[in-house]
Amino acid sequence: MSRMIALMLALAPLSAACSAAVAQNSDPSIQQGAHHGHQHAAFESGRLQVRVDGEAGLPDLILIPGLSSSPEIWQPTVDALKGQYRIHRIHVNGFAGSSAGDNAQNGQTPVPVAAPVAEEIARYIREQNLKKPAVIGHSMGGTMGMMLAARHPDLVGKLMVVDMVPFVGAMFGNPNASAADMVPVADQIWSAQAKIPHAAYVMAATQTINGMINTQSRREEALRHMRDSDQGVSAAAFRELIVTDLRPEISRITVPTTVLYVKFNDARMTNEVTDAIYTASFANKPGVTLKRIDDSAHFIMFDQPQVFASEIDTFLKSN
Repeated sequence: MSRMIALMLALAPLSAACSAAVAQNSDPSIQQGAHHGHQHAAFESGRLQVRVDGEAGLPDLILIPGLSSSPEIWQPTVDALKGQYRIHRIHVNGFAGSSAGDNAQNGQTPVPVAAPVAEEIARYIREQNLKKPAVIGHSMGGTMGMMLAARHPDLVGKLMVVDMVPFVGAMFGNPNASAADMVPVADQIWSAQAKIPHAAYVMAATQTINGMINTQSRREEALRHMRDSDQGVSAAAFRELIVTDLRPEISRITVPTTVLYVKFNDARMTNEVTDAIYTASFANKPGVTLKRIDDSAHFIMFDQPQVFASEIDTFLKSN
């Protein structure tokens, strides 16, 4: 059992502060956050909440964090794009201090998280009348971005996926494994992660997250988000990633797509092997831009903030 937990956590990187006061926005689609000083979209959902920065009329940008992460990871991006975009940061219910809501787990059968959240983002775009927003998703947020762009191609203007492949399950089996083949493995991993004592879960996850961020001074932020997340929601979301194969769907993504990635955190993996895996993984998406970011672990925005900001700038300005 402990070996299975270790395996799950070792591969989690492929998954898995707003200002103190903000003036009240006059746009009726925005509500003031009562406790955090940020603005919330007036959007009722049991799956997610949305923080909004920027005025109506600016181009729209949606930012989706990864497994157990908070919208706070995007704060430098929000600061850099102030006045240029209206930014919508997704906060998945059950992650980083938010209540689980409709993502809550019953403890017996894992309830999907990523796919329902992607559908709620699509509903948000429609109901808020966003015009072809750019979408950037990190890790599991990248999975949700791919779901959104493939299943609702009319709603998205362009897509950036940050360090995520379309089928995480391939890393747990042979390259020819299907999503169905990975169900027994995913169930075993889910059971181990969801049912271990919380203290043991936090201890193991701490080791993993430390390996996902090279910059030691930035680790505590991600660790806090993990500790404040609902263990059951995170476990179910990770299981869902293992059994979700988006490779057949990404051909439906019609918008410009950029994928940033880093060398896999495995001594057996070289830059060349990582490049080959990403090229094969996105083979069904013609014209995709693949860009490896060196000297970085999974949280590129923490390890290479200037490079990350430059890549986002290039992505947003591209046609």
